[in-house]
Amino acid sequence: MFTGIIETLGTISNITKEQDNLHLTVKSNFTNELKVDQSVAHNGVCLTVVDIKNNEYTVTAIKETLEKTNIGHLSIADSVNLERGMKLGDRLDGHIVQGHVDETGICTSIKNENGSTIFTFSYQSDKNNITIEKGSITVNGVSLTVVNSKQNEFSVAIIPYTIENTIFKYLKLNDVVNLEFDVIGKYVARLTKS
Repeated sequence: MFTGIIETLGTISNITKEQDNLHLTVKSNFTNELKVDQSVAHNGVCLTVVDIKNNEYTVTAIKETLEKTNIGHLSIADSVNLERGMKLGDRLDGHIVQGHVDETGICTSIKNENGSTIFTFSYQSDKNNITIEKGSITVNGVSLTVVNSKQNEFSVAIIPYTIENTIFKYLKLNDVVNLEFDVIGKYVARLTKS
């Protein structure tokens, strides 16, 4: 379980393909605090630490993960948003994030406003995912508030601090992002559908 509050950026230092799996080695400033079997969210994707050496750790993404997320798009030297699992008793500063990406989306617009940047994303209509105005959404692991909700499209307003401390600073038009829709909204959508 995560909150969508990014702790730090990591850097991909190695990628190894083994059958349908990708082993990603990540350099981060909290590697010395990790242990094997621990869960870490990488751009919002919960992956398990399988090896640790010095200031780098390795996680494995299976075929299912590669098909449903942007993890397979990563290259050596790319930055990733990192968040360790939350501790019971800590404040929940973002929202409840499972680290289970629902689908990917596409960045369709980036507009600078007075003091914030509006990012717009489109997503597939056949998956029945929804957003609501002022509801929560996770984009590449970052907990955000929806400011404009349309069918298969939404916008978020990002403050300068979030841009500077996440991979939003590198995001470009047509980039693929990981989307995890609000867990409560997913249950409501499921109940109303049945």
